[in-house]
Amino acid sequence: MREDLLEVKNVKMYFPVLKGFFKRKVADVKAVDDVSFAIKKGETLGLVGETGCGKTTVGRCILRLYKPTAGEILFKGRDIAHTPESKIRPLRLFMQLVFQDPYGSLDPRQSAGRIVGEPLEIHQMVKNRSEYRDRVEELFRLVELDPSMIDLVPHEFSGGQRQRIGIARALACNPSFIVCDEPISALDVSIQAQIINLLQELQAKLQLTYLFIAHDLAVVRHISDRIGVMYLGRIVEITDWKSLYENPLHPYTKALLSAVPVPDPSVEKKRQRIILTGDVPSPLAPPLGCSFSPRCPAAIPDCSRAVPPLRELGEGHEVACIRV
Repeated sequence: MREDLLEVKNVKMYFPVLKGFFKRKVADVKAVDDVSFAIKKGETLGLVGETGCGKTTVGRCILRLYKPTAGEILFKGRDIAHTPESKIRPLRLFMQLVFQDPYGSLDPRQSAGRIVGEPLEIHQMVKNRSEYRDRVEELFRLVELDPSMIDLVPHEFSGGQRQRIGIARALACNPSFIVCDEPISALDVSIQAQIINLLQELQAKLQLTYLFIAHDLAVVRHISDRIGVMYLGRIVEITDWKSLYENPLHPYTKALLSAVPVPDPSVEKKRQRIILTGDVPSPLAPPLGCSFSPRCPAAIPDCSRAVPPLRELGEGHEVACIRV
């Protein structure tokens, strides 16, 4: 059995809502509310859910771009959730981020080589300019870009090439863990497949571990070993990809999967689509008990009385629902 590289325990991230001249706190936006999971070395955990459910906030808490309100984040056995900011920088060598937007995440005034090589200078990983240039060219080849393009600026690249630059920048420090925050959502479908294949090749070659955040269930199925489903700041189901697609247990997971199109017209015609009623509740005032109960077709009065904990109902298959 592979050991855990990362363990997230009961993490909460609340953003205060301030009002008035004196900025008095009137409420909290509960972006992440008691999330727990673990990722093993060399594994890819997919994190899915609709927009605003807290997926990106979880990733930023892990990287300590946000300091969690509560909970523990154990990276290689060390709790980094409460590590002082002055001691966080050395951890950046081991944890990196691939951004969602390949257009907005690159400095338009810097060359591609400078963007990729900047982490090498910040962490003093090269001794001279020759070694710097060689390492940048190596990173370009690693993400299947021509090293002769080093001196071009971002607007001279296509969207897929820009995302490859972002991946090369993330690899510059030889990390062991990468948060991929919807890295293909802004790309054309044909380019999406190329980036996914590249990420898988790099994982096999460099023994990388991924947290892959996305809302496209078809993509997550292709790249992930296990998948966690989030709704309104909480994980409602987590298991391996095969169990999730063949035997979804939580009503929200079933609704998500029913919305995934199937290319076979005969199969698509026979499928039963689950249409959810109502709107997603506000994280400012989440409902009592199960956060999904106001929209759940299987809800009963007991669902609104207590928050259901994640229970293991099969080998590695956890679900937060009292009706299962």
